[in-house]
Amino acid sequence: MAGPSKPAGLHGLRVLSLESRRAAEMAKLIENHGGRAIVAPSMREVPLASNTEALAFGRALAAHELDIVIFLTGVGTRALARVVETMYPVEEFARALRQVGVVARGPKPVAALKELGVPVTLAVPEPNTWRDLLRSLDENRLMLPLAGRRVAVQEYGASNPGLLAGLAERDALVMRVPVYRWVLPEDLGPLRAAVEAIARAEIDMALFTTSIQVVHLLQVAREMSREQELRRGFAAMVVGSIGPVTSEELREQAFHVDFEPTHPKMGFLVNEAARHAGAMLSKRRRGSSS
Repeated sequence: MAGPSKPAGLHGLRVLSLESRRAAEMAKLIENHGGRAIVAPSMREVPLASNTEALAFGRALAAHELDIVIFLTGVGTRALARVVETMYPVEEFARALRQVGVVARGPKPVAALKELGVPVTLAVPEPNTWRDLLRSLDENRLMLPLAGRRVAVQEYGASNPGLLAGLAERDALVMRVPVYRWVLPEDLGPLRAAVEAIARAEIDMALFTTSIQVVHLLQVAREMSREQELRRGFAAMVVGSIGPVTSEELREQAFHVDFEPTHPKMGFLVNEAARHAGAMLSKRRRGSSS
């Protein structure tokens, strides 16, 4: 006999997801809660045309010229290993990492490092923001002192000025290691359609899972000369953000944030959206009409 069905907390609401790599997974989560998933991939990760910084990092690591390496993403950790592997075997890369302090910003780089057989000296707790990273380093400064130490930072998509400045303020000697960058998807059709749907008030809720989604949505709206209509459409929508970094970008771009999940995970984001969707949407629409 079939068990009880899951409550359809989104009740047919039109829910926009800008996920790219995990678009299908996000759509399924939304639909499992009774929502109508509108998926518009907003980004793609492109390896840098020149890997000079990554190669320089590999040489410095092999020559024992680094004291601490900070890994910010799982994708970037694996990409960096592939670049370094063009110089020397990945086993040597892992062995060199075992001789320095290794900091991982959250579970994804932890998992990537585990694949390499590299223990993590310091794992940054949720919500894994750059401020949490600096706070964790401060709290563990006896184990991982920064002053005068040579610190490499594996970057992702775009540089993080706040993190780099914070490390410099603590007298670390910082080496940036960009591995890939984020660009718009090759097919802009779904993203343009999402802009039009928001402008026509045909979206009830938007769920953002990374800050670059905000930047790219707004970029496309401007290119379409639809920014003002997009902003008006946002006023009547519920906006969910996966965590503080994404929320900061939304607010920086003058968009509201209605909620963040208790844990910065896609499943929690959709579950909590479903749990509170009705109340949040009513409140948002009352506010936009007053």
